[in-house]
Amino acid sequence: MVEIFQNSALRKLPDGHRFPAAISIAFYNNTRFLDLTLAALSRQTFQNFEILICDDGSKPEAVAHVKAELEKMSIPAKHLWHEDKGFRKNRIMNWGIHHCDSDYMIYIDQDCLPHPEFIREHYENRKSHTVLCGRRMDFTPWVSQMLTPDKVRSGFIEKNLWWMIPTGLYMKDNNGGKGVYLQNSWLRQLVNKKFRGIVGCNFSVHREDLLKINGFDFRYEGAGTGEDSDIEYRLGLLGVKMQPFVNTAVQYHVWHKLLNRPNINEEIFAEVRRQGQAVTSFGIQEQLKGQ
Repeated sequence: MVEIFQNSALRKLPDGHRFPAAISIAFYNNTRFLDLTLAALSRQTFQNFEILICDDGSKPEAVAHVKAELEKMSIPAKHLWHEDKGFRKNRIMNWGIHHCDSDYMIYIDQDCLPHPEFIREHYENRKSHTVLCGRRMDFTPWVSQMLTPDKVRSGFIEKNLWWMIPTGLYMKDNNGGKGVYLQNSWLRQLVNKKFRGIVGCNFSVHREDLLKINGFDFRYEGAGTGEDSDIEYRLGLLGVKMQPFVNTAVQYHVWHKLLNRPNINEEIFAEVRRQGQAVTSFGIQEQLKGQ
């Protein structure tokens, strides 16, 4: 079962209200990261969206904090929570799909701070049967430690992009350039010639397409693969295209130690590819039957 909290901004709206877009945030216990992300969302130039906090079983004190922060926001929001039984991100994201009040879904993680134009770019560039595949710029540990919600709300990140230089030198994948927001259409086309698939922290997709594949496969109980490679593969079987979206939907990633990526995920994904079936038998419909 999933427990659902609605903030006052959402409760004031009439039943059946629909939003142009919804942003789904995978969350677990780290309220500092989420506070930074919510601060970034408060600065979005496109404000007609719903926030879905998909909480994979956070502790009561973290849940209480999230609810209190959402009550302060003017953006309509839901907090969805299920019991902590290990890493079950895909399950809680499926509940997000089921309880979403929008036909277009944007996915980020709790440690990802969207640029002010992030939601607008995802929404205005949406295409039928297409996933927009963004990327993120990793902050160094030093920059990550100095951030506060007030600094984020003041535009501190966008005003101080000099830190892309140490990011490019320090981080292994040299991704500092991904923090540059390009507005020129020719430059956007130039940097997005290379194919890029889904990464779970920055992509958007029509809810209808996710429902066609029965959502996320909940057998993946570990970080990676199940939240991106698996759905990219299964959506592709239905003809859904992957469109690179780098330097357009810009996102900044707060530094932290990486999670372990279990081998069992790769074994499940190998079986999915052997079967070649777009619709998983371990998705939203099975969760609904078991609730």
